[in-house]
Amino acid sequence: MALMTLLGSHFYSSGLPTCRILTVSENLSPDNRKGRKIMCQGYFSLQQEQFGVYSHHAYCKKHHSEKGRKLYPVGGSVLFQTAAWNRFEQNNGHVDEQRFYKDLNTFTSSEQVLKFVSTLETLSDTMAAAALCRVSEVEQEEGGQNIPRTVLENEIFRALCFQFEYESTNLSDTGLVTTLQALTGLHVDPQSNLLVSLVTECQNRLQQGHMTIHNLCILGKCMIKLQNPNCAILKEIILQLQGKKLQECAPEEIVAVYTLLQAAVGEVVQHQDFLDQLNNLSISLVYKFSPKITSQILNALVALNQTRAFPLVIKLCIHSIRFVSHFTSEELGKVLEGFMHFGYTDKFFMQALEQHVSTCCLTMHPESVSKVMQYCSKKMILSKPIFDAVAESFIYQAEIFSPVQVSQLIVPFGKLNYLPPNASLFFRKLEDTIRTRFKYFPPHDLLNLLHSCTLIGCHPVNYVAKLFSPYFLQKLQDWELDLGRSSQAQLTQLYLTVVLECPFYKGPKLLPQYQVKSFLIPPYLLETPMDLQLYRTVSAGLIDILKAKIYFASRVSTPCCYTVDTEIKLDEEGFVLPFTSDEDVFKRLALCIDDRKRFCLNSHNLLGKEAIKQRHLQLLGYEVIQV
Repeated sequence: MALMTLLGSHFYSSGLPTCRILTVSENLSPDNRKGRKIMCQGYFSLQQEQFGVYSHHAYCKKHHSEKGRKLYPVGGSVLFQTAAWNRFEQNNGHVDEQRFYKDLNTFTSSEQVLKFVSTLETLSDTMAAAALCRVSEVEQEEGGQNIPRTVLENEIFRALCFQFEYESTNLSDTGLVTTLQALTGLHVDPQSNLLVSLVTECQNRLQQGHMTIHNLCILGKCMIKLQNPNCAILKEIILQLQGKKLQECAPEEIVAVYTLLQAAVGEVVQHQDFLDQLNNLSISLVYKFSPKITSQILNALVALNQTRAFPLVIKLCIHSIRFVSHFTSEELGKVLEGFMHFGYTDKFFMQALEQHVSTCCLTMHPESVSKVMQYCSKKMILSKPIFDAVAESFIYQAEIFSPVQVSQLIVPFGKLNYLPPNASLFFRKLEDTIRTRFKYFPPHDLLNLLHSCTLIGCHPVNYVAKLFSPYFLQKLQDWELDLGRSSQAQLTQLYLTVVLECPFYKGPKLLPQYQVKSFLIPPYLLETPMDLQLYRTVSAGLIDILKAKIYFASRVSTPCCYTVDTEIKLDEEGFVLPFTSDEDVFKRLALCIDDRKRFCLNSHNLLGKEAIKQRHLQLLGYEVIQV
């Protein structure tokens, strides 16, 4: 570890027999700034032309003489002192570093971080690197692609960079790779002297083979950003990781390896054997994982598409049950994404999720709420406690949800055919939200949202005319690059809904070129295909009752796009007619052969697309019979 002093600006390295001191405060004065070259357009390069030797020496002599320290000038420009590091360990200790990191994480701007650093008399190289990392984090949170001029021109920031460049060989491994991580996050020019110096030193340390797993992973992610996932340095890093005793690793080191491989996802095929070894090892360590680590590893497995690691996925999912109420919003989102990606469901997890959402929905992050609803929608889980809590949250704070999130919240209500107890308030709030933010909804999300409302009989008549307008259809086509069959099917069903259920609608019609002929079209099915095994059972029963197969027909297409599972024709007196007969038909029976795929998971609640089909068949004159 090294020790740095600012504004006296000394830099100590405990790894040397003596501690090297490099002063820079004079170098940053207006008279001496020509000794540094700064490029202020998001990248910078530091070059030493003149070092201000005598003024630095004079400054150091004055500074140390005031503190009663003895000076050991070497060559005029570099000073050594042996006792400074030991005295730092005694005076500052571990508690000060803990307080430093705790304070550092409370700052929300680069200016705050750098001002805090300027108040410190001394700090280690790892602490200085952590300060740069915090600067990088807050700048990334603000969405900046380049380093702001205010940061570039800050003297503390320039002092840190200057010393890191010229003292790279004296840095600890952790200080070195953390500094590189911070500067790559700040989009520093890879060709700058600063980064070239740090990368060169990292390569030298890598060749020595003594870097820890954590530092190897940080270095690997930096090299992916600076070069590419196929670079030679990354291959050497992974080779060294394979030689480590992973079974002795802490969970933090395991997750560091996963995130490194996740960053190199394009090249993961050549590292699959190593990944398999890591997956198998992690199974026995899951019980040690914190909520954060659990979510990070699940997220990495999703990104790496590790379908072969299903035993690990199951253990992580089961392990996550105890953490549902402890996950942050981001962590819960990653866990739910993992559940969806690997197709996993667990009733105990759902119970914990229901309890958490029903009690905390009003305070949950909007993204987390929408992710919960996406999970329920994809797994077709109708959880009334969750849906009721989400409806209440939307009524009271709809403005916190983005247009896309609004769509993600509402679509599951239609898909799973559920009206909350406060449905009137819920849909009134939805109508107000659409009216005030209509132009901000992406076309595809708006179509999904309004189509979902029709599934549960809440007809968006005020907006149908806008959906059928050439302007919206063109926007939708541009959004999807080509108007897909799924969107055309949704538009057709919307149009059919206003024709059958809203006879008062007098707006524009949907043009024929945007209509489909059948809703039973892959890949987006507005009807669920009939289960063949159940159909055979029903068919055998009908033949037994009617004595002949000519009295019913299967998979009958209707003029209104729906397909009837089985149709039976009756005359006015109730006698069954041969299906080929079109005369004397008084009533048509539509048998809906509903297997479990047409219901919500573990429920007798029909899916929205099946409910609207049966509703429309009744309006078309059929007598619907559920089997």
